[in-house]
Amino acid sequence: MFMSKKLSRNLILLVVVISLVAFAADTAFAQDETAPDLKPIGAALAVGISGIGAAFGMGMAGSAAIGAITEKPEVFGKAFLFIVLIEAVAIYGLLVAILLVL
Repeated sequence: MFMSKKLSRNLILLVVVISLVAFAADTAFAQDETAPDLKPIGAALAVGISGIGAAFGMGMAGSAAIGAITEKPEVFGKAFLFIVLIEAVAIYGLLVAILLVL
């Protein structure tokens, strides 16, 4: 496995806590006219979390795809498709960040 269960659990817990804190801060600042703009933080989280997820997926699927292509070269198209779909996750995060900032 790429990550241990304990590390994976801690990472999920950290993301949940950060999301709750960001949500609470957003609702607390929603009443105030002089509240800071949290769009850049949301955009950074969108790009960062989607990039990390794509990196983990690319690492696991990429190594499996290379192994499969080495043994059976005719599966190149399927392996390439899996890699492209994983890369799309990072591009979706970038698009969300652009929409948040605009």
